[in-house]
Amino acid sequence: MTQEPVFEESSGNVFADLGLSNASELFTRGKIGIQVLHLLSQRNLKQREISELLGIPQPQVSYLIKGEFQRFSEGKLLIFLKRLDMEISLHLRPRHGPGQSAETVISL
Repeated sequence: MTQEPVFEESSGNVFADLGLSNASELFTRGKIGIQVLHLLSQRNLKQREISELLGIPQPQVSYLIKGEFQRFSEGKLLIFLKRLDMEISLHLRPRHGPGQSAETVISL
């Protein structure tokens, strides 16, 4: 007798689905980290070159390449994007509330 597989719909954040207390931070780091990896892969750099470009020691490059983004703060990952010649804009707006549509944009 075969048991039917059980499926659960995702919230869109795997870390929240796992019940981690810092799920939002981990998800944000993951999204930024993936962009960093994408940009690095386009450049086809060796780890030593990545170390020099990002200003981090080689062991940290290994963590980054393996996707261990939890080892880096959101701020550090954003610095990596800037060192990869990316323009960063933060869009700030209230999450909830009627009539609160004002938005502030900060370019880094």
